[in-house]
Amino acid sequence: MARMKFICDAERCIECNGCVTACKNEHEVPWGVNRRRVVTLNDGVPGEKSISVACMHCSDAPCMAVCPVNCFYRTEEGVVLHDKDVCIGCGYCSYACPFGAPQFPSQGTFGVRGKMDKCTFCAGGPEAHGSQAEFEKYGRNRLAEGKLPACAEMCSTKALLAGDGDVVADIFRNRVVQRGKGAEVWGWGTAYGSKQAGQPAGGKS
Repeated sequence: MARMKFICDAERCIECNGCVTACKNEHEVPWGVNRRRVVTLNDGVPGEKSISVACMHCSDAPCMAVCPVNCFYRTEEGVVLHDKDVCIGCGYCSYACPFGAPQFPSQGTFGVRGKMDKCTFCAGGPEAHGSQAEFEKYGRNRLAEGKLPACAEMCSTKALLAGDGDVVADIFRNRVVQRGKGAEVWGWGTAYGSKQAGQPAGGKS
């Protein structure tokens, strides 16, 4: 079974916010909640980079660990989802998540602001696939329709990739190698198993 993952290629992202708009339009996300956002590092400085950020559907998700009512669950495809009927709006998940994925309406204090909302990888929720109840709570279930998340499909530069984690990793690894990089990239050994992984023939170790 494939494990679904996101990755954003900072060398390709042009900060157009097409992914953000696609997500909000596809799921009719409530005002004040952004399931996806674009963050620019070193804004205004030569060499600035932008990256599209949302729930990364972690293999060891901290939101799942801290939720006092266990409203989070993981699908067979590795997508981290939550049950809004169980959520109590305590906000613990928003503090635990390093990506700021769990969102709450901006008005009021935790516990009275309503249920948490987050990126679903366009996989809906616990309700019946394609039902009106599922759409109203979680948005459209594109995965059940055999489609990829709307944000990735709308990315004009293909900076944002989504799908089977192994396939996405291969695409990104090939891009990095074609740019003449490899083992010197931070985290390469952790991501690909060794410092030599993916190096072109005759490349430095």
